[in-house]
Amino acid sequence: MSSSEVEQDFAKAFNKALFHEVQHLLNPEEASLISFSDIKKLLKPKNESYEGVKTIPITSIVGSEDRFGDFDNEFFPKSLHLKARWESIDRARLQDIILPPITVYELGGLYFVRDGNHRVSVAKSQGVEYIDAEVVSLKSEIKLKPGKSLKYMIKQVLSYEKRTFYFETNYGDITDDWCLDFSKPGQYDVIYNHILTHKYYINQKQTEEISMTDAIISWYRTVYMPVIDMIERKHIMRIFPRNTKSDLYVWLIKYWDELKQKFGADYSLAVVADDFSKKYGSTIGRRIMNKIKRLMLKAGTGTSSQQTVKP
Repeated sequence: MSSSEVEQDFAKAFNKALFHEVQHLLNPEEASLISFSDIKKLLKPKNESYEGVKTIPITSIVGSEDRFGDFDNEFFPKSLHLKARWESIDRARLQDIILPPITVYELGGLYFVRDGNHRVSVAKSQGVEYIDAEVVSLKSEIKLKPGKSLKYMIKQVLSYEKRTFYFETNYGDITDDWCLDFSKPGQYDVIYNHILTHKYYINQKQTEEISMTDAIISWYRTVYMPVIDMIERKHIMRIFPRNTKSDLYVWLIKYWDELKQKFGADYSLAVVADDFSKKYGSTIGRRIMNKIKRLMLKAGTGTSSQQTVKP
C-alpha cells in the first residue's frame, strides 16, 4: 500500500465536501452536518440509557455532538487540518486493522457521533454500510427519518406536533380548518394555552363550565380569525414570506400583550398590526440588500450581513 492511496482517498472526500459547499452557497445550512444540541432542543428528551455496543447502519448517522463544523452533511471533511487523522484511519482500514467502536447518541431513531467522527467519515467515503458503535439512547416519543439537514428534521417535528394537536383536540373537525401550520416547533402548545386561557375567561362570566369543544369554537371565531383577517387585509404576509399566518397570529398576540403591559393602553388590532409590521417586517428591497451583503461577505468584499429581526 502506498501513501498516495490514502492521500487520494482524502483528496476525493475533501473535494466532494468543497463541491457540496459550492452547490449550497446561498443556503449553506442545507449542506451542514446536524448538531446534536439542535436536535435535543427540538425533541427535548427526558431520560437516557446505556445500550451497549451495536452494529448500526451508516445511513442512520446524521450528526455530531461537537464536530459538526468539521464535516458536511455527508460526513466529508471540510478542512485540511483533518487530513492527518483522516488518512491514519483510512490507512488502518486498508491494512485491516480493527478499530474500536465509535460512540454515539441515539435520539428519535437516529445517531449522533460523540467520538469517532473521522471513522464515520472514512466509512461513508468508502461506501461502508454498517459500523460498530457504543450507544447511549435518549428517549423521545418522536421518531425521525434520516435526513441531511436540520430543516428536514424540523419539518418532521412540526408534522408530529400538528398530528398530535389535531388528534388530541379534534381541532380540524371542530373548526373545519386544517391549515393551522407553523414554521418552528412548540407553537401548538402556545395555541392550546391560548384556548385554555380563553376558556377560563368565559367560565368567569357564567355558572356552568363550557366544554372544550365550545371553547375552541369561541376562540377560533372571536380571537383567531379576527387576527387572521387583519393579517390578510393588511397584506402582512408580503413582508413575512417565509412564515405562516399562524406564525403571525402568535407573534401579533404576543406583541399586543407586550404593548399593553409596557404602556398600559388598549391598542386596536389594526394599530398593533401596523406597528408590528413596521418594527419587524422585511421589505422586498431590504431582503434583496441582505442577500447581496451575505454574498459579498462570502466573497470577502463585504463587512457584515444583516439578518431580518424576528420577534
